Amino acid sequence: MTKEAIATTNAPAALGPYSQAVKANGTVYVSGQLPIDPATGEFAGTDIQSQTRQSLTNIQAILQEAGLDLSNVVKTTVLLDNIDDFAAMNEVYAEFFTGVTPARAAFEVAAIPKGALVEIEAVAVAE
Repeated sequence: MTKEAIATTNAPAALGPYSQAVKANGTVYVSGQLPIDPATGEFAGTDIQSQTRQSLTNIQAILQEAGLDLSNVVKTTVLLDNIDDFAAMNEVYAEFFTGVTPARAAFEVAAIPKGALVEIEAVAVAE
């Protein structure tokens, strides 16, 4: 198996010993993306909509570095600080994914790093 780390300065740097994404055999596994604006190093807002938008924008940037886009995404996982934010998150999510949308799991977790309201990971496949 061949694997390659994917990294871009257009998304926040990894907060630990992991890659922003790893490409293996035509599949790109994007690590969970916090809603950090890479230009400022801060959260892109304090509400679920702005944080969801930034997490997905970070995923877009990483996929672009790998030569892919959101249409290549086949699976996402959405971690929410509060499941009551599901509908508001979903409204923003629907702006990014259209047509055949990815399979997805979404659930509330006890805590997200740095106190974020959302974290999103993705799996994309080159066509």
